[in-house]
Amino acid sequence: MAKVGILGGGGWAIGLAILLHDNGSEVTMWSKIESEVELLRTERKNERCLPGIMLPEDVSVTGDLAEVTADKDILILAVASRFMRQTAASLRPYVKPGQILVDVAKGLESDTLLTMTQVIESELPDCRAAILSGPSHAEEVARRLPTTCVAGAADLETAKYIAGVFSSNVFRVYTSTDRIGIEIGGSVKNVIALAAGIADGLGYGDNTKAALITRGVAEMTRLGLAMGGQSATFAGLSGIGDLIVTCASMHSRNRRAGILIGQGKTADEAMKEVNMVVEGVYSAQAALELAEKYQVEMPIVEQVNRVLFESKNPKEAVYELMMRDTKQEA
Repeated sequence: MAKVGILGGGGWAIGLAILLHDNGSEVTMWSKIESEVELLRTERKNERCLPGIMLPEDVSVTGDLAEVTADKDILILAVASRFMRQTAASLRPYVKPGQILVDVAKGLESDTLLTMTQVIESELPDCRAAILSGPSHAEEVARRLPTTCVAGAADLETAKYIAGVFSSNVFRVYTSTDRIGIEIGGSVKNVIALAAGIADGLGYGDNTKAALITRGVAEMTRLGLAMGGQSATFAGLSGIGDLIVTCASMHSRNRRAGILIGQGKTADEAMKEVNMVVEGVYSAQAALELAEKYQVEMPIVEQVNRVLFESKNPKEAVYELMMRDTKQEA
């Protein structure tokens, strides 16, 4: 039995708490938000993030960092990417050397362009930072629907250990040492999902979405390879797998926000209506800056940025993508 601390009180944190509890782990959840801690303690649910899902009674909930980190085999960071550095820094007094920290957020830090495991390691250099990623909506994991993910760590033994803790008859985990590939795939797919949602909001069809998904894979692969990732990763669960589910499902906050933008709302209006973190909005600029840094073409990401931050008409963005010079597919 593993002792697991989960930092975060949103839908993904709850879904993973249920999964790990079912697997026999001793689970403690933490949130910085006092009202969220009280809600999870008393009502055992968070209707805003994960409606209709109850947290098991013997999952502990605390607002105390010392309690959630004490004697834990694994710490899971289930906070939004823009809060990752702040959360990791707050753990300095509590995290022992060699502690396994598993990031489950999919994003890039906007000012440094770092991935989440890089952010964690910059604040906690003696830890073992890992990533769990793949097509895994919290709504389905919490309902125990079959799901498959990949655990990525710098060394295979750590990845295998994480896989053993998370794996069950409804949650299969593969292993990888390609953290950069997993994290670039998980971040860029949110930007492509915004584009897919915008296309839905404009009333476009399946042909359009298939094109965005396929060319989106090409964009994330180009960037990931330039940064040292492995091509097989982008053909796998954290690449095309996560991209498909995020572009196609109404569970996807990025797709839902994109639909609203395609219907005429601003990015801010769309995020307010979705009422949860839309990671693609926060990763879009960083992805574009990385494309420029590594000199790779990412036209979909570029047009999404213009729609989000330059008030470009989405129809004009699609027109420009369609009218680019013809070229060999690659």
